Amino acid sequence: MAFANRIRSSLPLVTKILKSDSLSAAHWSSAQRSVLCPTFANSEVQRFSNHRNANNRFLRLSKNFSTAPGKKEVKVKVPLVLFGGSGNYASALYIAAVKANALEKVESEILDIVESTKRSPTFSQFTKDLSVPADTRVKAINEISAQAKFSDVTKNFLVLLSQNGRLKNLETIAKRFVELTMAHKGEVKAIVTSVIPLPAVEEKELKETLQELIGQGKKVILEQKIDPSILGGLVVEFDKKVFDMSIKTRARQMERYLREPANFDSL
Repeated sequence: MAFANRIRSSLPLVTKILKSDSLSAAHWSSAQRSVLCPTFANSEVQRFSNHRNANNRFLRLSKNFSTAPGKKEVKVKVPLVLFGGSGNYASALYIAAVKANALEKVESEILDIVESTKRSPTFSQFTKDLSVPADTRVKAINEISAQAKFSDVTKNFLVLLSQNGRLKNLETIAKRFVELTMAHKGEVKAIVTSVIPLPAVEEKELKETLQELIGQGKKVILEQKIDPSILGGLVVEFDKKVFDMSIKTRARQMERYLREPANFDSL
């Protein structure tokens, strides 16, 4: 009951802060501030350029398993810019799936095989063991795809990962791919962390508040996480923003404040 009361007492504060026109910098994590106010050194610019070039290579690569011979090339715009190897692969898969008009099917198939790696330690080890020859990996993936009746896009993509020794990164790639499919559907994931599950009324109120902030044309997908270590209150993450109103964080802030020397000159 005490935990439930903490959640209820925190929700009005969450709603007020989320609706505030002038958000304090204290509500942002340092990581989020770096996202909002990026500064690039020369090495970072070069790294960005490398990511972009790699992404372009993978976008060209997607043509190899997305467009059937004789069909007119369809240009597809990726809804989010993803960096890194997993982002490049996810972007290539997204483009191939959209061109094949099979985005939902491919998403379902990719998530199914990721779930299979979680259920089967043997299969999980197979995807991570780089000592397995590439042709053996490809043969196994072809057999699995045939049995599961995967679409050509999914099968060819898994074969690509097998050839490049990237099956070990499948789960990470799948997560990035889901980011793209959600953006494609106008969905925004919001993660709320609390010590116990939010009561239905509070969850509905929080979701409505986030929906107002995000605006029309997009849909909030609320995901709850349980973390007793935050002691109480809420942590809300959405759209690259973090609002930390947990008791744990408040206690740390109070502790730092109490440790600071008193300034009697200001009295």
